[in-house]
Amino acid sequence: MDIQITATKTEGAERRLQVAVPPARVAEARNKAVGRVAKQVRIPGFRPGKAPAAMIRKQYASVIDQEAVEALLREAFEAVLEKEKLQLVTQPHAHDVKFGEDDGLSFELHCEVRPEIKLARLEGFRVMRPKDVVTDEQVQEQLDQMREQRATWTPVEGKPLEGDLVTVMLATADEDGSIPEGKEYRLVMGAGQAIPAIEEVVMSLGQGETVERPVKWPEDFPDEAQRGKTKAVRATLTEVKRKSLPALDDAFAREMGDFDSLDAFLQVVRKDMTESAVREADAAARTQLLDEIVAANPFDLPPSWIKQMIQAYAEAYRIPQEEIVKFADEIKGMAERQVRRDVILDTLAEEQKLAATEADVDDKVQELAGKRGVEAGQLYASLQKAGRLRELERSITEERVFSWLLGKNLVEQA
Repeated sequence: MDIQITATKTEGAERRLQVAVPPARVAEARNKAVGRVAKQVRIPGFRPGKAPAAMIRKQYASVIDQEAVEALLREAFEAVLEKEKLQLVTQPHAHDVKFGEDDGLSFELHCEVRPEIKLARLEGFRVMRPKDVVTDEQVQEQLDQMREQRATWTPVEGKPLEGDLVTVMLATADEDGSIPEGKEYRLVMGAGQAIPAIEEVVMSLGQGETVERPVKWPEDFPDEAQRGKTKAVRATLTEVKRKSLPALDDAFAREMGDFDSLDAFLQVVRKDMTESAVREADAAARTQLLDEIVAANPFDLPPSWIKQMIQAYAEAYRIPQEEIVKFADEIKGMAERQVRRDVILDTLAEEQKLAATEADVDDKVQELAGKRGVEAGQLYASLQKAGRLRELERSITEERVFSWLLGKNLVEQA
């Protein structure tokens, strides 16, 4: 196709090209469009496709122009890609389209191209791997959390103490000073679920008691309009419950799973925590190394790749549509870093031939099935149905790439 191409922007991964199609080519496209339209429409007194071209042009001028423009744009897109050797990452868009008999067709083509990735420096980095030792204090903290999750709340008499769960009717005076009917709240004292001054009022009450007192809202209250204001508050305490933690004994171990004794349960808890600590330490070292490589090997990124990553985050976090713009601004930097990491991992997997194969995935499924005590075929079908085989393949590839990188750099134990 005989066209003129002038680059108007070549920054980063973005390209803008001014494209001009000569009038002769436009006239040819119009003639072809007339023929196509003539076969599609019915003109009284003429068989389909036999009406005079002049009549078709006059009655269906806008349709002919639209068909001609669409055909020319498609041909021009293909011609530009071939002449400019562009490797697009998104569908190109035509802007400022101008179309006429004398002027031909002109438009500006906006597109994004695949960046050229040159990983010049992959060695010579030094990263610190965090400690993966699990202490007795950490194990005890984990056990305390488990006990907290299985705590029971028992009704008690008297005034509430810090940590008690109270049921209370609260009402705050309106602007005119009147106090409306209260609403029921369940609050844990000392947990920051109410402002401290209201907690003081509640903790001064016995069950069934009601009191009205002036309460000053704190200066750092989230609602600026309420900061520092003093309002009357009416509180009625209806119930107090106190938390009781289960004993850490054999019975607790049996409740947590198929354990004969507390010692057996503690061994599993420590083992799980140790394995988790090792994974976290490995992940931290890998993240450090990859961040170093990203910083040492800059390259341009197509904006659409970052937008796709932001959209993926938004879907994962279930961000409401009305908050997408704000969310995108806040997370743009993290999204860009993640895209750069992914691009580097993919590039190395391709260059070093480290990408996982179908056989690798099958072997991994077999390994996982053995650990879980299920049939490999059953697990494979389950992963396939859940759409997680691609995720498994990705994890195998990343594991190989990181092993390759760690072998070429220094990893020190903190």
